[in-house]
Amino acid sequence: MTAVRIRLWLLLSMISAAPGLYAQEAGRILPFPVTENDTNSYSLNLVVDASGKPSHFFRNIFTPVCFTGECKPVYINFYWDLLGNYVRYDLPPREELTKMDHDVFEEEDYNKLQEILANPESLLKDIAIEDLVSTGTDNLADSVDAKTGATLKTIKREVIEGAVFTCYTLWHIAYGEIVMDEMKRITASMVSPELLHTFLQSNNYHYQYWALESVIGSDGIPQPAYWADIKGIIGGSNFFAARSTLQKLHPGVLESGETQEWLLGLYAKSAYAFQVAILKRLSEVPVHSRVLETLTRELPSTNQELFELTLKIVGNQVRPAVVPLRQLADALNQLPTARAGEVYGLLTAINPKDKYVQSRLKSYRIQKEEF
Repeated sequence: MTAVRIRLWLLLSMISAAPGLYAQEAGRILPFPVTENDTNSYSLNLVVDASGKPSHFFRNIFTPVCFTGECKPVYINFYWDLLGNYVRYDLPPREELTKMDHDVFEEEDYNKLQEILANPESLLKDIAIEDLVSTGTDNLADSVDAKTGATLKTIKREVIEGAVFTCYTLWHIAYGEIVMDEMKRITASMVSPELLHTFLQSNNYHYQYWALESVIGSDGIPQPAYWADIKGIIGGSNFFAARSTLQKLHPGVLESGETQEWLLGLYAKSAYAFQVAILKRLSEVPVHSRVLETLTRELPSTNQELFELTLKIVGNQVRPAVVPLRQLADALNQLPTARAGEVYGLLTAINPKDKYVQSRLKSYRIQKEEF
């Protein structure tokens, strides 16, 4: 079994840059030498535009994917974004991928390979390459490519029949920790305000999260130069990025009337889950009267969770404005009994001096006593 393990190790270590640059890239190419396991060296290529702004990484790969010659070696080009996230692959001109016995990939096989490589959580992640060869043999014919075993049953949907080793090898190249860390390191060394703006405005959520760590301090205070970009993420279509960014901000950032009016505009057009997120953040800060007026005016038409969050916002104000309190008092006769009771309890606790509110509270009490 020792010979088999050595061959298995060689499968992943015997990877080198193919002669020449197969990928036809626009812009300037900066090569970065990478060495893995003290034996495997290759060139990782960064594409930059005419202004020197980085675009993406690629690598020209040549690697064996079988132990005993049943499969052709693979020539293939891989592409990653600037943080090492796999994007796609293509083949050099006149090159093709094959299965066992040199069967050429069909179109559906190429599409399947892209699906496999696009999944960072593939089951291939947790399977050792030794598991792909039966104990006591080093023949490919006895491997999962030719024989249904426990491992193949586990990963059947994660591989292409007849090309298990190809799928395994290429997936582990696409998600190799060393090369991914190297790409992040290179990008970090080239960071600039222009690149941070580009990342924040990107549809790539990996870029957004990475840049946010640079432009929002550990105290939740954003750098003013990037506030417009941050607002773009909060108001964007990616709910998870929007909510995460909103939650990251220091409460003091949300205290200005302009910011609260902007949040209120988002609230009106947002999906329910993000409406909840917005109200939770507003419950932590002093809220301006016009925002309170809008929220309390719409109170009768909201669901129970938004209703309770709105009351919490009002209750957290040191001196709530008169108009929102009057609107709450008016709502006493419009709301179901349980909700009206909650509003009455809140107004009683606040005990405003406004005569109109006190009059409405008195009327509500009398009505309750009559029934």
